[in-house]
Amino acid sequence: MRPPPPITGEVAPGFEPVRAAFEQAFARHGETGAACTVLLQGRTVVSLRGGHTDDADTQAWQPDTLLLVYSLTKGMTGLAAALAVSRGMFSYEQPVAEVWPEFAAQGKQHITIGQLLSEQGGLAAMDLKLTLANMGDQNTLAAALAAQAPNWPPGEWAGNHAYSIGWLASELIRRTDARRRTLGRFFADEIAQPLGADFHIGLPPSVDRARLARIQGFAPWRMLLALDTLPPLMVLGMLWPWCLTFRALNNPLLWRGPGALDAPAWWPIENGGAGGIGSATGLATVYHEFATGGQRLGLRPQVLQALAAAPPPPRRGWRDRVLKTGLVYSLGLEKPSRWLDFGSTPAAFGTFAVGGSFAFADPALGLGYAYVTRKLGLYKWNDPREKPVRDAVMACAARAGMENPR
Repeated sequence: MRPPPPITGEVAPGFEPVRAAFEQAFARHGETGAACTVLLQGRTVVSLRGGHTDDADTQAWQPDTLLLVYSLTKGMTGLAAALAVSRGMFSYEQPVAEVWPEFAAQGKQHITIGQLLSEQGGLAAMDLKLTLANMGDQNTLAAALAAQAPNWPPGEWAGNHAYSIGWLASELIRRTDARRRTLGRFFADEIAQPLGADFHIGLPPSVDRARLARIQGFAPWRMLLALDTLPPLMVLGMLWPWCLTFRALNNPLLWRGPGALDAPAWWPIENGGAGGIGSATGLATVYHEFATGGQRLGLRPQVLQALAAAPPPPRRGWRDRVLKTGLVYSLGLEKPSRWLDFGSTPAAFGTFAVGGSFAFADPALGLGYAYVTRKLGLYKWNDPREKPVRDAVMACAARAGMENPR
């Protein structure tokens, strides 16, 4: 058996258990390449990395390593929308059709922006067959989404909008921004650049492709061997082309599974649902800003309060129509619940991603957290590589808070 790769980076005094948990992800749970960053009340208390960025195990993970982070992108999209609300571009209470009149087609005229961003609008699966060509065309995508009939009566349920949530948010921003910027450009200009956050929704040509860790994916059939760790009805739905689950998660159709999105041709596409590329530090930096008042971005307190608040539930309760499990969505993010418990209080918000990555903000502690991995695991969430690291972070942060109250 090969020895586990060395772990590099630093932890602040009092956060040594986080390093131990991170090391165990490699030694006991098969991690091959990962990074974890935690910012707490203005200082970096965890900055760890380990393993390799390639399948040949020749390139060690570096401080500036980037990677595709799938649905962690949704969190950055939700925060970009929150910034747009802070800037007065639109409001969560406003009907989508007020800023995007064509969206009113097919009975969608009463859907509010908050409802849409909370994945209750029923646009998880698109009739448009998504391809490499049209996924980069915001005009085509916006027209298709405006004409799309909802997958369920809006407000009845919520369900994972795996890809569409990013293009929906992008059109809201583009319609209300004086410069007509799309989501990726707005995020780069208004969030990433001011914060110095190494995260991209649509990878620009200026970024050296050699910095990217390559995803170690899995064949779709392997999900059948993981019915004890994945929602069984979701797995079965992935095998039935007429099922909403299949239509939402397999469009574009990726026969090699989600790892197929990690290809140079896909990286430049502004896919705000699942195509963001960045570092653990970039993610944690953005979440930390939103967890500590957002002064550098000029965030309004009312918007931060909306992100922290308990969201209005769908009329038929919190059961994801796509993932076939309980999950609470709010304004482009996920909230703590009995199904997915994270953060020190219900005010936390963040997103998990296919394969084991997780990132969130904890306003009660003033904390931004991110764990990213290149090896896609087969767990609904609470991957055994990431969860012990998160638990150790929370325990150490709680002790630090008692010793140094805010």
